[in-house]
Amino acid sequence: MKIRDVMTKDPVTIPVDATVSDAASLMRKNNIGGIPVVEEDFVKGIVTESDLLSLLETEGPSDDLWLPSPLEFIEIPVREFINWEKTKKALSDIGTSRITLVMSAPVITVDADDDIEKAASMMLKEGVARLPVVENNKILGIVTRADIIRGVGKKAELSR
Repeated sequence: MKIRDVMTKDPVTIPVDATVSDAASLMRKNNIGGIPVVEEDFVKGIVTESDLLSLLETEGPSDDLWLPSPLEFIEIPVREFINWEKTKKALSDIGTSRITLVMSAPVITVDADDDIEKAASMMLKEGVARLPVVENNKILGIVTRADIIRGVGKKAELSR
């Protein structure tokens, strides 16, 4: 079975000049976990839920603050307060960050005429859940793990 038989044609895409907030909104609106990043239909990268979640990672207590031992009982709360202030600032900056700062590039792609087994193998090898389907680096569709499973099931039904 070919990828073109199971892929989603005309997938949701996002332009290279979009923001992280734009990507998160599109993912939520379309209930999807990843979006190809394009420039004039040419695939430049892909942004996934994992990419966006990685922006929310926070540091542990700061190592750059030391208070004398009589005040040690307040040292940890002070460290945590300073860390929270850094985290609040980072969170407010995330939404306006350009998607190109967080997207994966170069992106792993497949051809519409490749077999679904090739796509499955690539997904497992590379640890990804979706692959843009391209022709001359222009986006035609997207294939996900769920698409492959449906294709395998359909293939099994047809062979009975």
